Amino acid sequence: MISAFTNSFKIPELRSRILFTLLVVVIVRLGAVVTLPGVDDNVLQDWYKQVQEQSQDSQGLTAVLALMNVFSGGGLQNSALFALGIMPYISASIMMQLLTAVVPSLGKLAREEGGRQKISLYTRVLTIVLCLFQGWMLAKSLVTPEANPFLRDIASGSTRELVPDGGTLFIIKTVIIITAGTMFLMWLGDQVTERGIGNGVSIIITVNIIYALPGALFQVYNTYVASAGEDLLKPFTLVALLAFLFFVVAAVISITQAQRRVPINYAKQVRGGKMYGGQTQHMPLKVNYAGVMPIIFAQAILMFPGQIIGWAFPNELWARNVMNALSGSNWIHYSLTGLMIFFFSYFWVATMFQPNQIADDLKKNGGYIPGVRPGKPTAEFLDKTMSRLTFAGAIFLTLVAVMPPILTALMGVPPLAAQFFGGTGLLIMVGVLLDVMRQVETHLIQRHYDGFLRKGRIRGRFDRPGGVGAAAGGNQILWLLVVAAIIIIGGLVYYQVAAQ
Repeated sequence: MISAFTNSFKIPELRSRILFTLLVVVIVRLGAVVTLPGVDDNVLQDWYKQVQEQSQDSQGLTAVLALMNVFSGGGLQNSALFALGIMPYISASIMMQLLTAVVPSLGKLAREEGGRQKISLYTRVLTIVLCLFQGWMLAKSLVTPEANPFLRDIASGSTRELVPDGGTLFIIKTVIIITAGTMFLMWLGDQVTERGIGNGVSIIITVNIIYALPGALFQVYNTYVASAGEDLLKPFTLVALLAFLFFVVAAVISITQAQRRVPINYAKQVRGGKMYGGQTQHMPLKVNYAGVMPIIFAQAILMFPGQIIGWAFPNELWARNVMNALSGSNWIHYSLTGLMIFFFSYFWVATMFQPNQIADDLKKNGGYIPGVRPGKPTAEFLDKTMSRLTFAGAIFLTLVAVMPPILTALMGVPPLAAQFFGGTGLLIMVGVLLDVMRQVETHLIQRHYDGFLRKGRIRGRFDRPGGVGAAAGGNQILWLLVVAAIIIIGGLVYYQVAAQ
């Protein structure tokens, strides 16, 4: 495996792609730490520390804050230029994908020539709309934190205002900057997909998740090592947690790549004096066909009603109880999460997996499943098989989704560290890293180098060739590195001047 990383930089095209991707990662992280103009970030940092210290009394609130902050790459905590991250684009993509499967006109448009480009245009327009709405809500919550159930304690816990000059000009300026930041991230993601390595949007999300790893390790150290004293049980608990983490990661990798291969035989056909068919292939049916989408849908549905009720009734005790019940560590939250994950798992498979169309295509091409008659019996067989696989995948997703809050409630694991034991973040990281390793391995094998594994191949999430565009040229990489160095040096100088 070490030789594979060394060989990656021996291939000029692959080296350029890796350097370009690393450069984009630097730009993404810089945008997540630069605070919005007009916001006193010291007030926000002090409040976040206070929330972390009170985690035992408000585990649900802390878990939600940790999840939202992790997916924004710290941009939410820093009130940064990339405060919303890439999530509005992800939400718009999911909405358009579901609408394409449900609305007949959009489904017909997606199958036409050039229809995908129009769907992509609609997705970007919807992203701008979501950015404007979410940016306005974020700007209003910064100006009047007492009206936001997540920020209401800032007003009473600090003598300084979060936004000293929070007029209409600040709201308009903030909405424009946040929207531009998200669109710039979306453009960077497209550039990484074309000129870098891996899927650009997924890389950005993974980088924003991994950024929290050092802080999570520091919290774990303070919890189980620094404050252990003479309590020998805490170090043993830390060792058990590390072993459990390796087990969870191995299980996620296994289920992510698990599939049932349905054999497909093709009848021999004579066309123009040549014989076609007669071979045997396999149709891979993934156990976790829906991926991470059911967890995202379930968390969004459970999170937003509580926020809306909290904003509508900011001073009501029952509204805060409802918000804590939907996002806290209790049996109501766990039960609703499990039910919604099961529902959306089957809903996703029902909208994306079309057994009737697959059966018709097999029949037209002379393919059949051994022991199953072509046509309707084949569709019923595929539907029954996929239903069983979806049931197993839904159980797996439910266990992964409830793992972080359970560890926080039962074993006192800090919420930020608990996010790496399961949930959406772990699934995304595993899938993206597998996809990147598969693309790098494809480049290595094409140049007659060994891959990461001497036996077998790495199966990623996407069955597509690595890289669809031209690699960035040497001069482009050089100029981009120069610009990045200037930005970093300027940021350090500004930070030193501001500190003085």
